[in-house]
Parts: sequence; C-alpha cells; structure tokens
Amino acid sequence: MTKDELITARIEDRISQCRDGYYVTSTGFLDTHEQALAIAASRHAAGVRTFMYGGYDEAERRMLVCVPRDLPISDGEAVEGLIEVLRVKLPAISRELSHRDYLGSLLGLGIERRLTGDILVRSDGADVLIVPGIREFLMSELHRIGPVEVKTEAAAIEDLIVPEARVEYIRDSVSSVRLDSVVSSAFRLSRGKAAEAIRKGLVSLDHAECIKPDASVSEGSSLVLKGKGKAVLEETGGESRKGRIRIVIKRYI
Repeated sequence: MTKDELITARIEDRISQCRDGYYVTSTGFLDTHEQALAIAASRHAAGVRTFMYGGYDEAERRMLVCVPRDLPISDGEAVEGLIEVLRVKLPAISRELSHRDYLGSLLGLGIERRLTGDILVRSDGADVLIVPGIREFLMSELHRIGPVEVKTEAAAIEDLIVPEARVEYIRDSVSSVRLDSVVSSAFRLSRGKAAEAIRKGLVSLDHAECIKPDASVSEGSSLVLKGKGKAVLEETGGESRKGRIRIVIKRYI
C-alpha cells in the first residue's frame, strides 16, 4: 500500500465511522496534498456531509470534519472542541524565532505532524493549533524553543491571535489567467518551473492541491507554493498594448 493509499484508507475510515456510528468524526491536520485526497475520498460519501476546518478562515493545515447528513447541527457546533490552542510566550528580551524553530521543538518531543495545525508566529511568541489531548503534555514538556526558554499556557480558540500579515503587491501582465502564469508571476519563477511545480503537486489553489498548469485562476483565489509561501490574485482586468491581461497579486512575505 502506498503512502497516499494509506492516508486515503484512514480518511475513508473516519467517513465510515461517522456514517455507521452516527456521530461527528474528524481526521488529524492535513497538508494541502492530503486535503486533496480527503476531498476526493469524501466527494461521494453517502449519508455524510464533510467540510475542511483549520481553526480560522485562512488556515493552511486543516482537518476533514464528517457530520451525519441528517444530524441537525451547524458546522460551528460540529467543530466545537476539535481544535485547542497552545500559547507560547517568549521572554521580554529574546531573539525572534521562526516557524521552523517552533516546529522543530514540537517534533523533537515526539509529536506527530498530523497532531499540529498552523503555527502562528509573532514577535512575542506563537499560538499553536493542536488536536485535543496533547496540550497538557506540551505544557509540561515544552520549555525551550531552540535556545530560548519559553512559557506555555492554554488559550481558547476564540482568543486565537492571528498576526497581521506582511505583504507585497506585484503588478504584472500575463497571456492568460491560468495557474502556471499566475504562479510564475507570484513567486518569480519561469513559466516552465511553475508548471513543473504544479505537476509535482507543490501548488494548492484555494486550499486544494491542483496539478493542472492550465487551471483557471479567479480573482480572489489564493495560491500556496510549498517552500515559497502564499499569494492571492487580487485583481484582473484591462489589457496591455500587446494584448496581455494585467493582474495584481498580493504576496505574503
């Protein structure tokens, strides 16, 4: 069984548990490739409605939530208690830590990646989204992030701190608003390199993996290129003298 087949089997098991047991189930946190597998697996799930949830609107790592189709609860009620928040606080005088620093320290404690969602890094610390059941362990064992001593505490999901994003605006023109063209502009790659990354499954479009370089990108769509970051196609419209389409991209830096 391949890795993808194993992931799909686990997802299908969650769907079956929901349908047969008549209760809400969820997966662990999924990356964009795993989310694509989850969406495909749930597309024809009889008797179950599914949706993705990551704790806040712009979450990149999300879990598949499965709800019996005729169970009279809202999506908001279905996700209650599915995600907890660990707040990490840095001392007043400390060097700034990166996402990699936090992730490395968590994995160093033996925490599997599927148990942690987004890590929202700030200058004074970070909020880490996690599945229930591991917060007490982390609060007792996580004392350092890299070389820095830290303090941890529980926080409510409603009090999640989402840092204000730093962005740059890229103005360009493309022959057509297709995925490889927009990725090329957003991440300053050649169109060939952009197409190659897309075919390898390194690009997500609106939170779902997309492997089609010629996929159409709509105004407002979000793009993520693994290892390079996130961008949003802010505006399209107007033609240059050479008949190319003018676009404005917001890239997160």
